[in-house]
Amino acid sequence: MAAPVLVAHQPAYLPWPGFFSRLVDDAEELVLLDHVQAAERGWQNRNFIRGTDRSGAPVRLTVPVRRSFGQSIQDVRTADDTWRARHWRALTETYRHAPYWPLHQEALEAVYGTPWSQLAPLNEALLRLLLDAFGLPVPLVRSSQLAPVGQQTDMLIDLCRIRGASRLRVGTGALGYLDHARLAEHEITLEVATYCPAAYGSGRSWHSSLSALDLLLHEGPRTLDVLRAQARTETKALTR
Repeated sequence: MAAPVLVAHQPAYLPWPGFFSRLVDDAEELVLLDHVQAAERGWQNRNFIRGTDRSGAPVRLTVPVRRSFGQSIQDVRTADDTWRARHWRALTETYRHAPYWPLHQEALEAVYGTPWSQLAPLNEALLRLLLDAFGLPVPLVRSSQLAPVGQQTDMLIDLCRIRGASRLRVGTGALGYLDHARLAEHEITLEVATYCPAAYGSGRSWHSSLSALDLLLHEGPRTLDVLRAQARTETKALTR
């Protein structure tokens, strides 16, 4: 039996398929890093859906938020409530003819029909919807409830301690800030996950940056197979 693995990520808004690819095999939970500082131009409040015009360019949906310097993700509040109608209209216009829109329309409408004063609970609700639809009933755990100490590598090391994990699975973007020697010192195995997106459905207007919702609405019950086929995980050698 494989050792427990920690998969942790900031809660994103309608994230791309690569966000979920780290969970498809043996992850027992996803830790949502809601206690960390909100990024000014990150993916916590925006993402792309398929375009409908002739150019096929992706359309970016952005949830307007109120930010203050140093604010954690759990404290970010939405700036107004008008975005819900705009996003729902965009989703409906884009995906009403997608093969699996009728199957997921009601659940999506329930999310967009709910007023959200804070960003993190909205993202968590959409992540839960997507994971359940993918057939990945992975529990979501908020880091703010775990209260890890430290920052960056030390924070992830402490999360591994709290959750009893000896493997840390990250995306390629984390390699730029992780202290490999510190991980080795604590005997934590580093796994690097990559995702190589490929066109699906008819391929028309497809783009590699599209939300995983697009994949779900075009592939339905095949979504998990697509995620597995495009995901790769490699163990990285660490030295103290």
